[in-house]
Parts: sequence; structure tokens; C-alpha cells
Amino acid sequence: MAYALLAKLPAEYGLYTSFVGFILYWAFATSKDITIGTVAVMSTIVGNIVIKVQKHHPKMQAPDIARALSVIAGAILLFIGLTRLGRIVELIPLVAITSFMTGAAISIGAGQVPALMGITGVNNRGPTYLVIIDTLKGLPRTKLDAAMGLTALFMLYAIRIFCSFMTKKQPSKKKMWFFISTLRMAFVILLYILISWLANKDIKALHAAKPNMNKAKFKILGKVPRGFQHAGAPKMDKEILSAIAPDLPVTIIVLILEHIAISKSFGRINNYVINPSQELVAVGFTNLIGPFLGAYPATGSFSRTAIKSKAGVRTPLAGIFTAIIVLLALYALTAVFFYIPMATLAAIIIHAVGDLITPPNVVYQFWETSPLEVVIFFAGVLVTVFTTIENGIYVTIATSFALLLWRQLFTHGALLGKVSVYHATPDTIAHKDDGAYAPGAEATAREAFIPISRKDGSNPQIGIESPYPGVLIYRFTEGFTYLNQQGYMDELVHFAQTIARPTVLDRYARLGDRPWNDPGPRRGKQINADDNRPILRAIILDFSAVNNVDVTSIQGLVDVRAQLDRYAAPENVEWHFASINSRWTKRALTTAGFGYIDRERFASRAHWNPVYSYAPLDTPAPKLGDAEAQDEIHSSQKGFPTGKVTTVHGQNRPYFHLDLQEALDSVIAGVNTKLAHVSTGSSQDHVGQAEIQTKQE
Repeated sequence: MAYALLAKLPAEYGLYTSFVGFILYWAFATSKDITIGTVAVMSTIVGNIVIKVQKHHPKMQAPDIARALSVIAGAILLFIGLTRLGRIVELIPLVAITSFMTGAAISIGAGQVPALMGITGVNNRGPTYLVIIDTLKGLPRTKLDAAMGLTALFMLYAIRIFCSFMTKKQPSKKKMWFFISTLRMAFVILLYILISWLANKDIKALHAAKPNMNKAKFKILGKVPRGFQHAGAPKMDKEILSAIAPDLPVTIIVLILEHIAISKSFGRINNYVINPSQELVAVGFTNLIGPFLGAYPATGSFSRTAIKSKAGVRTPLAGIFTAIIVLLALYALTAVFFYIPMATLAAIIIHAVGDLITPPNVVYQFWETSPLEVVIFFAGVLVTVFTTIENGIYVTIATSFALLLWRQLFTHGALLGKVSVYHATPDTIAHKDDGAYAPGAEATAREAFIPISRKDGSNPQIGIESPYPGVLIYRFTEGFTYLNQQGYMDELVHFAQTIARPTVLDRYARLGDRPWNDPGPRRGKQINADDNRPILRAIILDFSAVNNVDVTSIQGLVDVRAQLDRYAAPENVEWHFASINSRWTKRALTTAGFGYIDRERFASRAHWNPVYSYAPLDTPAPKLGDAEAQDEIHSSQKGFPTGKVTTVHGQNRPYFHLDLQEALDSVIAGVNTKLAHVSTGSSQDHVGQAEIQTKQE
């Protein structure tokens, strides 16, 4: 009922909404704990929408606006769920959820303080900072309501703190203290109803046919009609639909955001997995059918879900029993609701939304994880405080999406080098006299590849070697799409031209023949004939972080291949690919001419024997006691398998490799074959001869 008042609706609409949520959700649910009903944030947004629409259409009734909003939002959510598009909820990150919840809690809490203190004349729907300023200015106008509000708020926190203390003192009675703490709102509201009745029972004006509520000693709730007084088809026409249309996005976002966030959270706590699409079907159906009984937009409630979870419910059918209690309240307890003090309701709302504020230690964890997202968090909170909750939601989602795009657009790859790594335990490491360690006899060695930039946090004392003269290993770190391909390719060309020199140093007879974008030597300087960098032989691309490619990214590779071929002319640069995750990526690369031997580009590849990764074919498990079979297994683990083997990937694509080690071995085999071919006199390539001489030296 308190939340219905936030939505600018009569109190009974809160009971209608809760009843419908309880009675309908269980039929579609994938969460046993979630409770659909009135929530503070959604109610506040509905109230803001009602005020905004009535400002331009004064004749529209608040219930009609709220019910029409529920029908349209529910229909959209039902469509999203039925088309199995529930994964769109992943577009809303955690930082946007926490920022939105914190800002909304501050806004709602500040808006309830005037009612808590009995201060009139404050627009509690304005920007939060103005509400706080106007409340402070209105403190001299405080009425007796403050006694009913402040003491109730103090009692709510006192009971919770005491129960929390006793839980630590008596762990064996943890569940008992939890339920005592949970029942604090019911206890407080019943106590203050009794106080209100004792204070106002003798005021005749309150018991007249038309009660004069101004005669009460403090503001009270008033008459709540019995039963479903407003059941029927919601009013839907062109005027009301056009009026609520601009606010549909924020309504749908909040419905999705609160429900999915809560259901996922309790699914992890209780070890089950929800189906987001099915949950959207449940929320959509509830909000579509609910208005026919008088309900307004409803979604998952955190506090009620926590109570159900702690109570140990086993199935979603528990909602039926809660619905019976609400139905009982609608028909049997409405006379009791008459005396509820409004200040006490405000205290309950403030107490409830206080739990939505993100604690400082959680924000600090965000800072340690991703500082930029903390900026987004505070931006969302500040926008909510200084404008509206709706603007805060849009800002956090938009900035989070912008951060995602920024990380994709300005990502950097990694140039990898080679290190020798030993697998050993501390017991197998030999300790030297000088305090250093050396591999023991049992340590096994292999080659590993790490970024030469050290941005991976590797030990800076380790020396990183070039994988092979003229060979570049480059790793994509954030996927490879049209968003980041240009940055990747520019970086790749820079690395290639840094580690390797042009094959032909002086390729222009006159200074004027050199293109403007080829820097060459400074004016008046000669070509550096002593450039001892190797020529560019091969590029190995690590595709382990790449799941999909597109036309733009593949075209970028084609363009860079042509550019580096000109840099290495008359030689050709080999392109090897390691750890490709998708056959569609292989198909795209093959279509662009990668992966296989192009006879026009590699005329000297006739005698090349590429390196492949082989694996044994499946063989029957050896019988227990079969010594010969056991010996074969041990020998295959030490060296090449003795049975039938096959390649892990096809032999028709020798430039696609299982991992970086296979790719590098294949590159080295190819370079050695070519140099050997040159040394026999089949080619007069002076560059190749010079490299052979260098290797011999």
C-alpha cells in the first residue's frame, strides 16, 4: 500500500498488484524464490509518469495511466520472452544496476522525509537536491507526524541491529532471529495502528459518512475499499497510448533490470539457474493480465524474495499461499488499514530503500576491479540526484555501452617473445650457493610465449628472446572485428617494420622517386647498408581470443599482407594462424587466400615439409594385466605414439596450426628448407646467401 502511494495511486492498488503477482507468476517461473509485486523504484517511476502525463492531459486518471502502462510494457516483455531474446538483459552491466539502485534509493528516501516529518508544501517529485533543500527549509513546519515517523524509523533499525547482534551471539538460533527481524515491519505497523486508533477513535468527523481526514491528529491513510473494486478492462485509446509512449523504454528497462538481477542473485545463492527468456514471459504475462484486476507495473521484489528464500520454499507454488494472505487482507482487514499513520508508512519506505544503497566497501571493490566503471557509477548517482531517476538509468546504460565500445575501438594487441619454461615443484629445483635456483634433473622444459611489453605482469627479470630472426608473433587480445581491425593492423605493420628491415635497402635510384610516405634516410644521409636487422620472413597470428571475424577485418589482413609483401619484396611474407576457434573463421581466411600455399606467391615451396600436430586414433582400452598394452601406453606418452595417428587439423591448410609452438616450428622448417634450397644453387638470391653465411658464422 505504501508503494502504491508512491505511484500516485490509491492504497488498494498496491494490494491488487501484489495479489496478481503472487497468483500468476508461479505458472511460468524458473525461480522458486522470486516474488513479483509492488517495488519502490518501479512505483516511483510510475508516479513520475503519472505526474508528467497529467501535466499535459489533466483529465486522465492516474489508475488509467498506470494500468495502460502495465499492459503495453507487459505485452512487450512477453514478446521478448516468447521470441527467446532474454539474453538482451546482459546488455545492462552490474555497475549500471548498482548505480541506478543507489540513486533511486537516495531519491525515494529523500522524497519521503517530508511525509515522515509532517512537512507540507514540499514537491517531493522534483530533483532530489531540491527536495532536500526544501525539506531543510520546511523543518520549522514540522508537525506531530514526526513523532509517529521518527520513532517508527528508530524502532525498525533498533530491532534489526538487535537481531543481527543476537544472531552472532547465538548462531544456533540464527533462523529464529532472522524471522524476528523480518517481522519487524509487521510489528511496527500494528503497533502504530493501535496508537493511531487510540489517538483518533473519539474524533467524530473521522467516522462520518464522508470522513474529514483533516481532523485527524496526524495524517492517516483513510478508507481502503474492500475487494476488487476496480476490476475490469483497462482504458486503452490513442490519446493515452501516445501520452505514455515516451516513458515505455524506462518502464521496460526497470522491469527487466530489477527482476532478472534479483532472480539471478538468488539463483546463485540457492544453486539453481534461471532462464531469462522464461522469466520475461512470467513478468510480461503478469503485467499484461494484472491490470484487468486493477494492478499497475510490477516486478521482482528484493525484500520479499529474501524472506521466501530464508523461509526455505521449495517451489514457486509458495506464491499461491502468499496470495491467499493478500486476498484475506483485501476483504477482512481494510477497516484496520484506515488508521495507518502516513508518517509510519514513510518510515517503512525509507527503511526498505536504505538496503538498496550500495555499501562503500562494494564501491571500493569496483574501484580495485575497474576504476572507469566507478566513474560511471557516481555519474549515474549524481545525475539521478540532480535530475530524475529516468535520466540516471539512461546515463549509466549509455556510458557503460560507450565504455565497451571504447575498449573495443582502442584495444591493443601483443607482440610475443619466446622464453624457456621449466615445469617443476620447489622440491625438484636445485638450490645453488649464490642463492639462485636452477632446474633439477626431473624438471621438464618447454617454450612459452609472453608479451614483450610485460603488460601481462610477468617477471621483468626474465629475458625474452625473439622467436626466430624475421619472425613476428602477434596476439589479438579483444577479438578481431571491424571496430578494432584498423588499430590492430596499424600496430602489426609498426611491429613488423621495427623488427625487420626492407629486403632491398636502396630501392630508389633517385631521391625524387621515393614516395612521400616512405621516410627513408634523412636528407643528405646515405642508406644504412649496415642495418643488421633480419628481413621479414613470417608473421604468426594468435587467434585464441578471436571467435568471429567479418568482411572488414579480413580485408584489413589482405591489405596488410600486400603492404608487407612490398616491404619484403622480392621475398614473400608467410602468414601463419594459431589457435583458431571457429571453422567459420577458417573459411573466411581461406576465402581471402590464407591458410594454403599460393603457388604464385611461393614458388620455392615445392619441397617444403610443413609441421602438423598429430594425435593417436581411438584404440580399445587395455585389459587389466595386459603388460604389452601397458608398455605401449608408456612408450607413447614418452614419444611418438606407436599406433595409428592422424592430424588434429587438415593437411590441406598447412598455415592453420593447433598452437603457437606448432606454428613456429612450421615457420622454422619452411625457412630452413628455403635456405637449403638457395645453398644448392637453385636460386641466386643474394639475400638468402647472406643469411646462410650469417647462420654458418
